Parts: sequence; C-alpha cells; structure tokens
Amino acid sequence: MTGTGPVEPVNSPQAGENHDVIGTDEARLTDRWTSWWEKLSPRARQAALGTAAFTLLAAGVLLARLLADENRTAVPDTPVPWPANVTAWRYLGPAGLPEPTGTHPTSGLFRFAVDVRSGPPVTLRVTGAAFTGLTAHALPETFTAHAGTTRRVTVEISVSDCSGLPLNAALPFLDVTLRNTRAIQHHSFIFGRAYSHDLFKLLRGACATTTASQAGRPSGSAGSQNAD
Repeated sequence: MTGTGPVEPVNSPQAGENHDVIGTDEARLTDRWTSWWEKLSPRARQAALGTAAFTLLAAGVLLARLLADENRTAVPDTPVPWPANVTAWRYLGPAGLPEPTGTHPTSGLFRFAVDVRSGPPVTLRVTGAAFTGLTAHALPETFTAHAGTTRRVTVEISVSDCSGLPLNAALPFLDVTLRNTRAIQHHSFIFGRAYSHDLFKLLRGACATTTASQAGRPSGSAGSQNAD
C-alpha cells in the first residue's frame, strides 16, 4: 500500500471540525448594559442621562396630577343637618277667624308656609301655642316638608282657659317637634306683628267676659327662630 502516513484522530482540531455546543450562558443584562455604556462617548452619556432625568420628572408630574384629579373628584361625605337648622316657618295670615254675631269664638285657623332648605325631608308636628290655656295642632296633625319645596299648613289654635292668658304680648310663637334622619328636636318658632295681632284678636274675643291676667309665659326662648 502506498501513501500511508500517520493516522489523525477523529474530530481533532487539525481536522477543522466543530463540536455542537449545548446550553451556553448568554451575557447578563447588567453585563450588556455595562458594555453598551462603556462604548458611548462622553457626550452620548450626558445626553442619555438628561433623557432619563426628563423622563422621570415627567412621570412624577403625571402621577401627581392623576392623584390630584382623583382626590378632587371624590365627593366628601356631608353630614345630615339638624332639622331645626334647615326649617323655616312664615306666617301667611288667618284662615277665617270665626266670628258669628253675638258669640265668642274660642278657636281660629292660621295659615303658615314651611320651607326646608336642604337635607332629607323633615316631619313636623305642632305641639303648643306659647301660652298656658291655649292648644294648637296642625291640619293635618303631622306633615312632611321636602327640601327645596314650600309646604302650606293650617294651624288651629283653641282657647281652653282664659285665666292665664295675656290679651296683648309681643312675638308669640309655636312649639313644634321636627324629625329627620338625623334627630328629633323640639323647637319654638317666633312670629312677628301680623301673627301677634291676629292671635290676640282671637284671645280678646274668646275671653271678653272673663278677667284675663296680664302676666303670661315669656314669649320667646334662647333657641327660638324668628320666621316672620
């Protein structure tokens, strides 16, 4: 046999053959970032830092605006008002004081307007008419007024005892119980000259044949509200 020579090992480096590589590790992200950063010129590095700072600032401003808008749109809880703080009474005039000829009427009808400014509906009940010897009740006896509307109501006042009634006094009032979803309150609503004139016209007629005392219960209270 001719042309024999040394036997070369299989897959030797001299044969120029390549081996298959399985599972080699890729460069980590930090390594790639470091390599990329080192390749940048000083000017490029400054530009990259400026861009990053601007991006962070813009993100902070946007986040602050989003939080402010969220707080602005949130509606704070408003407490339910006390019924006496939002309810007002106005005197409208007599609803026909009965004055038959030769008689002395002992009761009369008086018209009022009730307003509730805000909050839930207020239920009202008239319980008194300022002086001992008088009784008062609304028609209907219990009624409800809603916010933003005016409720007209007639109150019947009757004379039950003339002995303790003054025949003239300033600022007579009505005692009223008010109720809404927050509380039940007892309150006195004071009215002015027109109501005083009409009320004492009734009292003088009913008590004309009796001796009426000039001393009476005080006509107001510290918590009263003038609605006339």
